Amino acid sequence: MPNLVRENLFIGNISDAAEVLEKGSSEITHVLSVLSSSSISFFTEWHSSLDIPAKEIRRVFAGDAEYVDGSKSALLPTKEVYNMEYAGKDLKMVRMAVPLKDTEDENLLDYLEVCLDFIEEGRKKGAVLVHCFAGVSRSASIITAYLMRSEQLSQEAALESLRQSCEFVSPNDNFLEQLKMFEEMGFKVDHGNTKYKRFRLRILGDSYNRGHKIDSSKFGADPGLPQEVESSSPEAQPDVKKNSNVAYRCKKCRRVVALQENTVDHVPGEGMTAFQWHKRRNGSTFDKPDDFGCSSLFVEPLKWMKAVEEGAIEGKLLCVHCDARLGYFNWSGIQCNCGSWITPAFQLHKSRIDLSTI
Repeated sequence: MPNLVRENLFIGNISDAAEVLEKGSSEITHVLSVLSSSSISFFTEWHSSLDIPAKEIRRVFAGDAEYVDGSKSALLPTKEVYNMEYAGKDLKMVRMAVPLKDTEDENLLDYLEVCLDFIEEGRKKGAVLVHCFAGVSRSASIITAYLMRSEQLSQEAALESLRQSCEFVSPNDNFLEQLKMFEEMGFKVDHGNTKYKRFRLRILGDSYNRGHKIDSSKFGADPGLPQEVESSSPEAQPDVKKNSNVAYRCKKCRRVVALQENTVDHVPGEGMTAFQWHKRRNGSTFDKPDDFGCSSLFVEPLKWMKAVEEGAIEGKLLCVHCDARLGYFNWSGIQCNCGSWITPAFQLHKSRIDLSTI
C-alpha cells in the first residue's frame, strides 16, 4: 500500500501504482510515474498480466514554451520531458509519466518543476500518488523537493520529514547533490545560476566523453540572430531582455557572439604559480581576480560554433561572420591563465571581443 506523506499526497512503488491504476481508488485521482520509460506499456513489461488502458492528453519535449519558459540555456535536453494521459479503470485518473533513470549521471533538476507543479495541482483536485520502481530513490527525490518548496525546508529537513512517513526512502547521491543545489537556488531551477550552468555543462561533457554524439539542438541559441533570442512565451520575454542586455561582440566585425547569460563563471586558480613545474606551494590561494584578471571568457556551447557542431574534440572558435579567430574549445578542458581548469571549455579571448549593451 502507498504511504501517506501529507494530506492528499502518497508515495509508493510500481506495484502500488499498478494496483491503483488497474482497480481504481476512492482517494487517488492523479499518478506521477517516475520510471525509465514514460510509456504505460512499462507496466505490462514489468508484469505481463497487466492491461492498463490509457488515452494520451499531450506529450511534451524540451523546447516547448510551457517547459523552458523562454530560457535559452545551451544545455536543455531534447528528449521527452513528460507524457500526460488519462489512465486506469474507466480512464478516470490523470497520469503524468516522466522518463528518469535512477543513476549517478541522471539530470533530475530539469524535470523537477513540472513534477512539483503537477503534484500541487493534483492535490487541489484530489490526491496524488508519486511512484518510481522501488519507491526508494526517484519518487523520494521528487517528494523531498516538493516538501522543500512548499514548506520552505532544507534538503536535510525535508528528507527527514519524509522518512517519518516512509523510513526506507534513500535518494541516490547524485539526486541529493541536485536537491542541495535546488535549495541553494531558492527552491527553483534558476537557469542563470552559476552552479546550475556548471552542472549542466558537466552533464554534457560526461555525455560526450561516453561517446555520445551531442545534438546541436542542445547548444545555446545564436545571440547574433534576433529571431532566436526572442522567446516564444510572452510571459518570459521580460526576463530574456533583462538577462540579455550585456553582449560580447567580435572586435573585428562587431557581430554579437555571446550574451551575459551564456557565460560560465569559474573560481580563480592560483595565478601563474599553477603553471610552474615542481614549485613548492605556500598554501595561499589566488582569489582576487582584480589583481590578476582572467584573459578569457568561458561560455556555453553556442549554435554559431561550427567546429563544435561538426563533432571535433578541440579546435579554433572562428567568428561566423568574418572568420576572425575568437578563441578555442576543448571537450577535455582548458586551463585559464588564472590557473583554474574548466571542463569542457569554450573559450573566448577577451582581446578578440568587446563588451557592449543591447
